[in-house]
Amino acid sequence: MKKLGKIFKNKEVINRIVFTIMILLVFRIGCAITVPGIDATDLTDQVNGGNNLLSLMNLLGGGALQNFSVFALGVSPYITSQIIIQLLSMDVLPALTELNRQGQYGRRKIEMATRYLTLMLAAVQAYGIIQTALGVDWISFVFEENFLSYAYIITVMVGGAMLVMWLGDQITSKGIGNGISVIIFAGIVCSLPSQIATAFEMWVVANMNHGSIEVTKGVFEFILYIAAYVAIIAFVVFLELSRRKIPVQHATRAGTNEKLAKASFLPIKINSAGVIPVIFASSIMMAPSVIASFVSSDAVNAEWLGIFNYSVLFDTNGVGVPWGLMIYIVLIFAFTFFYANLQINPARLAEQFQKNGSYIPGIRPGVETEKYVRKVLNRLTLIGAIALCFIAALPPVLTMSIPDFQANGSLALGGTGLIIVVGVALELNNQIDGLIAGKSYDEVIGGM
Repeated sequence: MKKLGKIFKNKEVINRIVFTIMILLVFRIGCAITVPGIDATDLTDQVNGGNNLLSLMNLLGGGALQNFSVFALGVSPYITSQIIIQLLSMDVLPALTELNRQGQYGRRKIEMATRYLTLMLAAVQAYGIIQTALGVDWISFVFEENFLSYAYIITVMVGGAMLVMWLGDQITSKGIGNGISVIIFAGIVCSLPSQIATAFEMWVVANMNHGSIEVTKGVFEFILYIAAYVAIIAFVVFLELSRRKIPVQHATRAGTNEKLAKASFLPIKINSAGVIPVIFASSIMMAPSVIASFVSSDAVNAEWLGIFNYSVLFDTNGVGVPWGLMIYIVLIFAFTFFYANLQINPARLAEQFQKNGSYIPGIRPGVETEKYVRKVLNRLTLIGAIALCFIAALPPVLTMSIPDFQANGSLALGGTGLIIVVGVALELNNQIDGLIAGKSYDEVIGGM
């Protein structure tokens, strides 16, 4: 309550929150507008019915795909572009690596390259989604299917993706939090009330006419469901906040301020990669269907594509094997290590320590520091990768194994959405605390 009082007294925080809400309102309105000329009734049923692949695409789109709206692509092309440009900037493409070192000017150039790449990826992704959805009868054209129809729908979807990107930029600069993350966050949070209501209806309301024993059992199952949800949220919060603090001392400070030198540390999170490995893995799992859509409409219905659906058991010699889920978990595990080592580059970190006169007590500067940081990072990432695989794999495992979740896959606990919600909520909390602290500091200075 004390924090709420400080928020309401801080005009800048209130203005930023109101601005963010207004932008999100515009986004939600766009999510409700179906692309003209498209009948998406079956697509909506598939998403709401728990199709994990579509649900994930809808998730990354901020909830805009289920109606095949003008914002159907959501922020997915922009996220993919950012990841590609970031990877190419890591000593892969010399031109981008050089721009990455040129400060504000270089960042502006990289951002422009990201936007151009977003435009191209949005067009490719729009065509792939249209072809895939048509091939499996999730959508249908209201008017004649020809080149002009495709060009029109792709143009609308690409325009929507670019507008969503702009809305995200506005939130980042004038609102609260990272705009792209907040848009995804809002789409996930909007679905939570209906998810809880569906669970209550399935386990409590549906048993009202079956006697007191069934009602009591249903209430217990619902309470257990809510408790499990809270427990998983607590686990994700613990995962996001857990970090290893490596003590760091500075040669320039050690003799003059020993207390300050001891207070310095290098924090390494258990999950340094965040949710990016899950997005990577999901994009790769969706890629075969998109590529098949460019070959022919018949290729979309090919039986072999079922191996990339991690929410079903693939028939292998009469035995159902979750090949898709196994591939999905392996990809997440591998990408977690890959991206964590990109985010915290031990070699570059050791080099910066030497330049700044910093060192880890008991560890020699240079190669020894690099080896030590890499060993600590890999050990922490192993824990983070296992936890990330567990959370991401929980929804498809529940859907495949428990009858209640098979009937309605949207009730499955865990998943990418939960990681995003917790991460963004913590980020928003930290930014609000920073704004409040900044205001308090200004008030102190102003009163002097």
